[in-house]
Amino acid sequence: MSRVRRSAALAALALATALAVTATAPAPASASPHHTGDEAAVLGEDHARAHARLRQEAKGTQGYPQAKRTASLTSLQESQRKANAGFDAARFGRFTQFFPSPDFGVHVAQLHTGKVLLFSFERVEADPTKETGPTNTVGRTNAGRAYLWDPAQGTGARAFKNVPPPVVLMPDGTYAPRPAPFFCAGHSYLPNGMVGVFGGNVGGKGGSGAKLSFVFDPWTETWFRNRDMAVGRWYPSVVTGADGRQIIMSGQSERGTGTPTPVVERFPALGRPVPWRPFDIPAGVPAERLRSEAPFRNDYPHLFSLRDGKIYGLGRDADQQWLFDPVKDVRTDLPRRPADFRGYGSAVPLPAGFRGPDSVLVLGGDPRDPLTYRLSGGRWSIEGPRAFGRTQDGTLILPDATLLTVNGALDTRDYGNGPFNPKADLKYRQIELRDARGQWKLGPAQRLPRGYHSNALVLPDGRVMVTGDELQQIANDPDIKDGMDGSIELYEPAYLHRGARPALDRAPAGELGHDTAFQVTSSTAKDVKRAVLLAPTTVTHSVNTSQRHLDLRITGVHGSAIGLRTPPSAADAPPGYYMLFLLDAKGVPSTAKWVKLGVRPR
Repeated sequence: MSRVRRSAALAALALATALAVTATAPAPASASPHHTGDEAAVLGEDHARAHARLRQEAKGTQGYPQAKRTASLTSLQESQRKANAGFDAARFGRFTQFFPSPDFGVHVAQLHTGKVLLFSFERVEADPTKETGPTNTVGRTNAGRAYLWDPAQGTGARAFKNVPPPVVLMPDGTYAPRPAPFFCAGHSYLPNGMVGVFGGNVGGKGGSGAKLSFVFDPWTETWFRNRDMAVGRWYPSVVTGADGRQIIMSGQSERGTGTPTPVVERFPALGRPVPWRPFDIPAGVPAERLRSEAPFRNDYPHLFSLRDGKIYGLGRDADQQWLFDPVKDVRTDLPRRPADFRGYGSAVPLPAGFRGPDSVLVLGGDPRDPLTYRLSGGRWSIEGPRAFGRTQDGTLILPDATLLTVNGALDTRDYGNGPFNPKADLKYRQIELRDARGQWKLGPAQRLPRGYHSNALVLPDGRVMVTGDELQQIANDPDIKDGMDGSIELYEPAYLHRGARPALDRAPAGELGHDTAFQVTSSTAKDVKRAVLLAPTTVTHSVNTSQRHLDLRITGVHGSAIGLRTPPSAADAPPGYYMLFLLDAKGVPSTAKWVKLGVRPR
């Protein structure tokens, strides 16, 4: 519903409620809105359903009034100001802008156009002390939504564009058309910059897996539907391999929560071309079921394609750590992780210089365990701890190869004061920073606590976008009636407070092959000490399979021209778009330019 329509509808509803013209009992807050048979007979099914939903929203605003939200946001702003007063921006960075967003940002993706894709679900509850998402909802109100944020247009409402998903009929008994409920899906990038999105929620049964398969085309800013997958998936993981194809694993099946599927699929199927050019739009394309299986007991495993070309599947259970060969289609065991079961926590492929990553750092997911765990050479080791344990956190690789952790909570929907209690311990709002020696330090606090469904990504200008966690966004909405349900906060890393930035004036616009020499131009070429590729992020539920950081060899500097060489192979850096940064001796990065890595097979 648009901002204008929602505001008008809620205003009319408030008047009707004040006049006590309705005697219909409200639906339970945790269930989907229902309507009475009499109302449906008079108004029609659609109209009655809309009235039921508006009553539900009004109930949420009464149970958690705007004054409470406003006071909470004011309090968070003040505590943030006090907590951050002692942090030097040149050492710890700083949080800057905080602004409304039309989407919760359960899923985000940095596109090579510079815009950010955000998608999630339509709100079914305005009281943050109750379930805010349509997990069990069946029918039209179980619907997805999506928006683009264009940072070049600023932070106001005009900077956002609605890009609704295709209308679908779901096998939930109602077959009611609605925008695809693809929230809690899995996603990764295709070589042409499109985002493949797989799965979603049919509703009921504690949430159940949808067979949906889509791509979002950043060139036309349009969604395209593909053939359904072989199985339903809710909470699956997806990773792009060295050949540019996507590997899809896990997720709760169509039978409901508690039934994760072991089926592994590949998109596009072998025999179908990999989307490479802007006009290679996969529509109606099938996935392919592999022979090997991935019987993860829990959803959203961390998946990584490392420099050996293999897929590493790191499950939340300590004994479910596996290695997949996508060429031979076989699975082998990896050693048991030292730590026990971990919930939603981070995992990062560690930078390894000029080659692709060969190790992964696993961290978070257990509020009792601050340690970090590294898988390298088929063996686990215990690395330096963070200040404390947290779940629901997100860890990013920054252009200078340091790590940043944002967001976090004690547990799902619990920020330290009980589940569905928006009040949070201050510590979960503090970021943590890992330097080149592997040492962690606490940094400034973000405005909102953000735990479950929180996300973050690195923008091409080197800033970090932080969003997600619909409970906290609803609890601290500056205007719950305006249709801007979410919020975004921007963080400036320390390197943006250490002096002038190097210039990156020009980079190649065409495809760059692997192990290939190329040139860029910079008016500050003499100051450039390092050139890096940083893969864009698409992330949800702390699962970020796309991150990658590689140094590029500098082959020479002649005036304003800098000679560089691309990574050795597609296993080191899968084909696709990367952000190219130039850095000076202080680690200060330029604003990135996008380069396309990989040459289309003939």
